[in-house]
Amino acid sequence: MAAASKAAPGVAHGRATPYLFLLPYLLVFGVFGLLPIGLGVWLSLHQWDFSLPNKPFTGLDNYRELFQPDSLVYGDWWESVRATAIFTVASVPLLVVLPLGIAVLLNREFPGRTFFRAVYFAPYVLGVAVIGLLWRFLLDANLGFVNALMGTLGLPSDTPWLTATPYVWISLVGVTVWWTCGFNAVIYLAGLQDIPAELYEAAKVDGASAWARFRHVTLPGLRPVLLFVITTTILASANMFGQSYLITQGAPGTETRTVVTYIVSLGLGSNDAGRAAAMSVTLTLMLALVSIANFRLFRYQED
Repeated sequence: MAAASKAAPGVAHGRATPYLFLLPYLLVFGVFGLLPIGLGVWLSLHQWDFSLPNKPFTGLDNYRELFQPDSLVYGDWWESVRATAIFTVASVPLLVVLPLGIAVLLNREFPGRTFFRAVYFAPYVLGVAVIGLLWRFLLDANLGFVNALMGTLGLPSDTPWLTATPYVWISLVGVTVWWTCGFNAVIYLAGLQDIPAELYEAAKVDGASAWARFRHVTLPGLRPVLLFVITTTILASANMFGQSYLITQGAPGTETRTVVTYIVSLGLGSNDAGRAAAMSVTLTLMLALVSIANFRLFRYQED
């Protein structure tokens, strides 16, 4: 009995050890994750103007206004949702398919493979401010290199890449794909290297073509990686801000003003943090539903 009583404190200390290692992360997550979320929900329930001393409680009024056609923010909110949806639908398929093709090519043995891996990933290390200013200059209708190059090839040299639809969408999607394609390619490449080579050898012995090997070996082996890439790409595209803000500045008019851009404009530019917070929470719930649907569609089950 005495020996058992002496061992009990050690057992309790052993059980607490994992939580002690988790404590730094839990503190950081609580301060920089849970606390801002709670504050955002709290702001969304108030008429929160930074310039006014009083912030009256409004309940769910800020949320109702997003769905009431006669409210002040209804039109701008749904226009920004439409712009975000257009960008997401246009960019996500390209950012899923093109990096996969690049990864498949870079996974083969050929001279200079390491160099090309670095080249495809290099744009991703640049900040959005650098990307935005660089491409705003390159796509300028009058002085930009893109139009000058098109003119030398006999193509129209006055294309309004930054001021008219559908060219603004081509610009935003094209720049984003060029900028972030390398990141997804690296993720795919890591997944490809985890697929056993024996599976490909067995498929070749059975007479499977290259397409059959890709369909029946590569894609099933990349299923969890595909889930990660598709989910993170949807979330990143739906939260696009810097490209629209720096390259097109919402033009023409406010057609390319995304949800995040509108939230920033309303919350910081107009000091209407209550409505902006309600929009942020609503966008989060929308993306949560999309993510849940994506996980159910591509859920991975061990055989």
